Amino acid sequence: MSAALVEARSLVADATRRLTDAGARDEALARFVPARRVLLIQRAPTMEPLGRVWRLGVLLLGTDGTLYAVGRGTRAVPPTHPNFQSISAEERRGYRAAAVRARYSEGETVNFDARPLPLDGEGVENPLVLTDAGLFVRWTHTTSVSPVPFASYVEERVRLLLEPPQGA
Repeated sequence: MSAALVEARSLVADATRRLTDAGARDEALARFVPARRVLLIQRAPTMEPLGRVWRLGVLLLGTDGTLYAVGRGTRAVPPTHPNFQSISAEERRGYRAAAVRARYSEGETVNFDARPLPLDGEGVENPLVLTDAGLFVRWTHTTSVSPVPFASYVEERVRLLLEPPQGA
């Protein structure tokens, strides 16, 4: 395993400890379960709780120290009457309803479709980039923006959770 990945694992463990000790605001992590039939009974879509995470920009950090790439997110909000303005709006409405069905508190942010990012040397996946110079975070898909060093990215995001800007 490269020195950059060893350092990254240490940084993740330290960030997890700091955020836990401070009681930083976290969010839900879930798996979306689509509509299905169980013994001839139609079950509505729902969310299966997987744990809690802290949002670090394009990364999610699980309270167990697991690092994830951000997937999709929604809020647990009772659905409004369908308005059929667009397919994407109805899809988002369905995700909100699934979060409510899973009994998340009203207004809670629920992350789903997040991909685990193992820091074990098996390979590094987007948004992480491993080069000879170290581990970096690609926080945007545009090629005009350079990836940011992992250590400074995580430190900045942890500091924002520990000391949020006034009004945030």
